Amino acid sequence: MKLVRKVKVKNSLGLHTRPAAAIVKLLQPCKSSVLFTYKEETINARSIMSILMLAAKKNSQITITIEGIDAEPTMDHLCRAFEEEFGEK
Repeated sequence: MKLVRKVKVKNSLGLHTRPAAAIVKLLQPCKSSVLFTYKEETINARSIMSILMLAAKKNSQITITIEGIDAEPTMDHLCRAFEEEFGEK
């Protein structure tokens, strides 16, 4: 199964170290391939350095592409994490 969804970065500092670490940790048990696309650049969302290299600021639109057996629950968890600002509210 392949899912694609756009999310907005709501964190005031954008995707900095804390949210990037939260994303990597959230994806550890997941078996699917997870990619983030921002400004024509697509990265593996399991890499903290790749997430930081995107330099996505507040209100940026990121496209999440998840492909694999557990794509649906992974997308749900990831979208909820973006919505909740990775616990920084």
